[in-house]
Amino acid sequence: MKEFSLNGHNVTIVSPRERKFKERTHLLEFGKYRILKVGIGNIQKTNTFERGLTTILLQNRILSSIKKYLSDEKFDLVLYSTPPVTFAKVIKYIKKKDNALSYLMLKDIFPQNAVDLGLLSKGRILYKYFRRKEKKLYALSDYIGCMSEANVHYLAKNNPQIPSEKIEVCPNSIIPVEYQVVNKTMLRHKYKLPVDQLLFIYGGNFGKPQAIEFILDVLRENSDKKDRHFIMCGSGTEYYKLKRFIEVEKPSNVSLLSGLPKKEYDELLSACDIGLIFLDKRFTIPNFPSRLLSYLEYSLPILAATDKNTDLKSSILEGDFGWWCESRKAEDFTKIIDNISYKRDIIREKGYNGRKYLENNFTTKHSYEKIMFHFNKETKYV
Repeated sequence: MKEFSLNGHNVTIVSPRERKFKERTHLLEFGKYRILKVGIGNIQKTNTFERGLTTILLQNRILSSIKKYLSDEKFDLVLYSTPPVTFAKVIKYIKKKDNALSYLMLKDIFPQNAVDLGLLSKGRILYKYFRRKEKKLYALSDYIGCMSEANVHYLAKNNPQIPSEKIEVCPNSIIPVEYQVVNKTMLRHKYKLPVDQLLFIYGGNFGKPQAIEFILDVLRENSDKKDRHFIMCGSGTEYYKLKRFIEVEKPSNVSLLSGLPKKEYDELLSACDIGLIFLDKRFTIPNFPSRLLSYLEYSLPILAATDKNTDLKSSILEGDFGWWCESRKAEDFTKIIDNISYKRDIIREKGYNGRKYLENNFTTKHSYEKIMFHFNKETKYV
């Protein structure tokens, strides 16, 4: 959205605000852009029932707020992402009212990802409800931007009703910070981290998709290693398992941090050597984790343990910015770390490759130009 604003467009962001933050719906004005924060129930880091109920009620809350606060505004282009998939009524309203072009940024393929993790069953009513909503959202979307080529193929194969010309790759993207030389030793002292060990960091959500049991196996497998240290930073529904593991087993080479403010987290990344990505081995959908971008931004090579269906492995090999294994055996993961420990000179090279790969593939300029190509093609004007 910042990229659209920088290119002269008037941008309105409609952003859900969860009940736990105790804020009512309100509109904020910032010159070229404004944010409508809509009060909803809790949807992140909560139980499955509340998340499901909030998702079902979400579109009515969003739609009523748009009608109340933005009724006089005419929109030329509407952008939205999944999850959730329950936005069809909102998109339909804006398209009909303003003749707007619609672009879906497909971040996760729901409800299939929930089926993969055993949270939903295909024979149950709730799955069928969300699947209908998913199909309706696809039908309303003029274009669908997927996270990777594997996502494009998966979507086309499992939704043959979608015209192929509507689907393309348009992944998550960022405006990368300028590269800066940092004093890692000083930063490690600041965060009370070992100075002479390899620092592996995982930053993000600790939930079902992240294969927490596999992560715990990895930490146990490496608990007696003196040349490496693991920083687990984040929050989520499975965070308590990591906390309990550290309290009970007391590993000396693991630091557990609750979610940090962005500035501190970015500083922490600068002090580390390698970024970690974990995904559950049961996934049949080709997830492409967005936390990859923050690692690449700070020139950290990637060590990923995922399912076999994601094409994250292909990107890592193509860009030569890391290592990959399936999230099945912790000893396979450890073997890679052992190899890295013996060949530390390649870490800097792979980190540099990752930063270049980010700049060539995952900047907001790439996303903006891809979306606006369709807008201009439709001979619409902002």
